[in-house]
Amino acid sequence: MGQGPLKGVRVVEFAGIGPGPFCAMLLSDMGADVVRIDRKGATEGGAWQVVNRGRRSVGLDLKLEQDRGTALALIAKADALIEGFRPGVMERLGLGPDPCLARNPRLVYGRMTGWGQSGPLAHAAGHDLNYIALTGALHAMGRKGEAPAPPLNLVGDYGGGALYLALGVCAALLEAQRSGQGQVVDAAMTDGAASLAAMFWGMRAIGVWSDERDANLLDGGAHFYDTYETKDGRFVSIGAIEPQFYALLLDKAGLSDDQAFHAQMDRSQWPALSERLAAVIKTKTREEWCALMEGTDVCFAPVLSWDEAPHHPHNVARETFVEVAGVTQPNVAPRFSRTPSAIQSPPPKTGADTEAVLADWGIVR
Repeated sequence: MGQGPLKGVRVVEFAGIGPGPFCAMLLSDMGADVVRIDRKGATEGGAWQVVNRGRRSVGLDLKLEQDRGTALALIAKADALIEGFRPGVMERLGLGPDPCLARNPRLVYGRMTGWGQSGPLAHAAGHDLNYIALTGALHAMGRKGEAPAPPLNLVGDYGGGALYLALGVCAALLEAQRSGQGQVVDAAMTDGAASLAAMFWGMRAIGVWSDERDANLLDGGAHFYDTYETKDGRFVSIGAIEPQFYALLLDKAGLSDDQAFHAQMDRSQWPALSERLAAVIKTKTREEWCALMEGTDVCFAPVLSWDEAPHHPHNVARETFVEVAGVTQPNVAPRFSRTPSAIQSPPPKTGADTEAVLADWGIVR
């Protein structure tokens, strides 16, 4: 199965939602043989379930002793396991870390939760928005005088969750090669989201980042780091932080001779300059601004819709998006020079690969 730097690595994934499946997708894209344990008789998935791509599905009823035995037999042959249940669920199934590591001492046991395996909230329900709310990150997102804005579920589920679980699993796999011993990876979205904001905690420590939304360098408070509406009702993004990039922005926008804009880092002037720059940007269409600024050092990009993004020339040239089984979706990332990654297959039908996987992994039941 597969190609990429993780070719030959076997992963057992217990079916779930959100960051667990996305982590498994990343590992599969990088070549791992990921076997997903789905609930026998569950509704079959479709090609639209992009985060389920690239692995095979084994259908088991974990309430049955025989099927739990099959799951444990798969785990015994695996390098890593990924599960995203509430703390204690896997233990009640008899598939917690202790019996699994007893059966397979080299196993990396990856656990994905919102609150973590311990702490007062560990057993409470929650979603991405709740997890990032607890870390301070959500408080910083949104416009002045308005409620914090939900940033899709990219910060908690996928950034603070799936990516940290993938990193933790890969690090533990590397260590297991040296020590011969596995371990548990406790990936909590609260921990990961807090870690993602490390730079901002440093900026707060020296007094250059406030608790007020829409008033800081990177949250829309600065006129030179924001999005602006164009004449045709579309939007562009500008991130001209460095002095030389800012000077080029003023030149392209026809503002080089406006002395008010020369005090770039005078925060007291940011609100007024944002209004003035907004008025200038609204004098041209998005495409007219692209013709002036795209590809220059202004640090500029059009704000593209989901429909537009796959067709942008840069994304086309890098094949950032591909079509699999009729569904447009992101291609593999990151890129490797010697062991290129690849999407191994469309999302599997539930339980479709049970016999093939058991035969490939040498399991008789």
